[in-house]
Amino acid sequence: MHAQFRPAVVSLILFTVITGVVYPLVVTGLAQIFFPHQANGSLMVKDGQAIGSELIGQPYDDPKYFWGRLSATSPFPYNAAASAGSNLGPLNADLVEAAQTRINALRAADPGNTAPIPVDLVTASASGLDPHISVAAALYQVPRVARARGLSEDQVRTLVEQFTEGRQFGILGEPRVNVLKLNLALDR
Repeated sequence: MHAQFRPAVVSLILFTVITGVVYPLVVTGLAQIFFPHQANGSLMVKDGQAIGSELIGQPYDDPKYFWGRLSATSPFPYNAAASAGSNLGPLNADLVEAAQTRINALRAADPGNTAPIPVDLVTASASGLDPHISVAAALYQVPRVARARGLSEDQVRTLVEQFTEGRQFGILGEPRVNVLKLNLALDR
């Protein structure tokens, strides 16, 4: 038994150092060299101050901004430490109530808009942190944002087109709009 104890302890120490110290330092160093923006959280900076990440949604409810997807995280929306979907089925009363509340808010913010509301404006994503909305969801909000900012709908629509991201690698997913990037562009 003593003959097996020493190699086991040496192996434990060796692999702890390799996997717990060396490997993380190497990966962190390489990430900082080759992908510094992503390795540091893809932070968006305004006036020298970090105001959010392009990977995590932000809560907006002011009519002059585009609104993102609902967040199912708790205790507050877009809590990156509590990423989770609501896991509510389509017949769940809580999901129906949350969707109806959002529909009412969208209709109240833009009573003249009778277009169908895109589903991603009234439901949460699987992570509850999605920073993107569909192009349809962005275009649905153009009249409200244009009116609130005193801009023409064409000006706002052009911004939406500028900030529309294509499919990932040209084939994955659907075209989408990063809400934080678009709202920062509106503020400029």
